[in-house]
Amino acid sequence: MAELNSLEELGSVAAVEEVQAPAYVQKLDEHGRAYATGKRKDAVARVWIKPGTGKITINKRDFPTYFARPVLQMVLQQPIVAAARTGQFDIVATVAGGGLSGQAGAVRHGISKALTLYEPGLRAVLKKGGFLTRDSRVVERKKYGKAKARRSFQFSKR
Repeated sequence: MAELNSLEELGSVAAVEEVQAPAYVQKLDEHGRAYATGKRKDAVARVWIKPGTGKITINKRDFPTYFARPVLQMVLQQPIVAAARTGQFDIVATVAGGGLSGQAGAVRHGISKALTLYEPGLRAVLKKGGFLTRDSRVVERKKYGKAKARRSFQFSKR
């Protein structure tokens, strides 16, 4: 790096050294699948995406039987609908830990990450929708001397 003596020289140096944004490339395994891990609360989901007919399998079960509530099914499909890729990918996921709501959020996060690895061009759409951000809210731990994390035991004067 050359030594600078004035502000005009600084402008000429900055124009020469342009900062390049990181280039995202497609990452597939030997079977032509994209793999990603999604997390939400206590749930962890491992997600594989490959081109197909749109079949979604979670823990070796069809997703409407695993997530019976329509809200959870809608949460699961949000990144696919936002990316306009409905019916184009087969998704296989294994999810463990937490409850059904956390598991649905974990699978959604995993699908979003796997879509960006399969098609890096979708990253802007999914990032704008907030699907790539890991929701870091988890249950606060119970403290000693307390009934729960913050709740105290009932006070009685007598």
